[in-house]
Amino acid sequence: MAFIHIPPAVLPPECEELREEVRAFLSKEMPHHRQKKEAAFSFFDPAFSRKLGERGWLGMTWPKQYGGHERSFLERYVVLEELLAVDAPIAAHWVADRQSGDQLIRFGTEEMRTTIVPGIARGEVYFCVGMSEPDAGSDLAGIRSRAERVPEGWRLNGTKIWNSAHHAHYMIALVRTQPAGDSRHAGLSQLLIDLTTPGITIRPILNLRGYVNFNEVHFNDVILPADCLLGKEGAGWKQVSTELGFERSGPERYLSSIELLMQMLNSASPDNERQAVALGRLVCEARTLRRMSIGLTAMFVRREDPGVISAMVKDMGTTFEQRIPEMAAELFDVELGDPASPLAQLAAITIQNAPSFSLRGGSREVLRGMIAKGMGLR
Repeated sequence: MAFIHIPPAVLPPECEELREEVRAFLSKEMPHHRQKKEAAFSFFDPAFSRKLGERGWLGMTWPKQYGGHERSFLERYVVLEELLAVDAPIAAHWVADRQSGDQLIRFGTEEMRTTIVPGIARGEVYFCVGMSEPDAGSDLAGIRSRAERVPEGWRLNGTKIWNSAHHAHYMIALVRTQPAGDSRHAGLSQLLIDLTTPGITIRPILNLRGYVNFNEVHFNDVILPADCLLGKEGAGWKQVSTELGFERSGPERYLSSIELLMQMLNSASPDNERQAVALGRLVCEARTLRRMSIGLTAMFVRREDPGVISAMVKDMGTTFEQRIPEMAAELFDVELGDPASPLAQLAAITIQNAPSFSLRGGSREVLRGMIAKGMGLR
């Protein structure tokens, strides 16, 4: 059996200087932001995204020639950590900055890099994920959306689900362009889709709280240009695996419930030993996850493959996130949703949001299968 080791990493002094700069910015900007408490990092505010772009806090690690700033992944980590800690309204740019821009830089055409990526870095161009499909569950290789070559380029038919298309300009979609053959992973490709293209229908999906965070997107004989292909035809599985590494590795995988944990710490009684022990354990676990996440980020700096480790950190982080609202209900005698209790309101909202934590970025079962395989257990 192989062991998984995450080399420890320490944030350099320039990261802590940047942290103070970000905190000063947020202390000025956040009082003007009225949170609707829909779900973690789901608040859509284009003006706020543009301000981050003006500060150079989007596209931080990308080449300057494409609008980036060539800063380190550790510096980017610090910015993300501070934004998530205060529930900043980052939904507009989130997917584009986290993964789509990198995909375009790695696999896109030079025109995509020069015309679209700088807009992402400015906080003006938004993307959504085009992976999951109805009836496929967590079986990403079981997708049925299909694109075929036609004289105009590509004709696309199919459906994508659980995406933020209602706010996005583009989607990077994984679709089948060739027969699977002996491997279901073969014959898959990634396409860049302008969501204003005729034939696309976006249908909203209400969450438990009655908000629209996700959509089902239908493609009915959608004609896409020939140059919408990312990378090589048939190489989509390898490319999407790279994209999932970015999606699973960030601090959002353990910070989605952090505001509730802070509220629990503020509400705890100094004489309640049960609360002290339980909250102490949660804080220690959060600290450990943070160290693991920083170590994982340092792997990007060294250009190492984070695959199995990102799956492990994501699985452990979302398990931690889901346990926090459960502990709030156990430790505090409050009526969930009580308008007079900030703790009760936040606990009720987090409980409703928590089921999604272990689904986004890959379900718990899929991630644990990856971890077991990486450790030689299957």
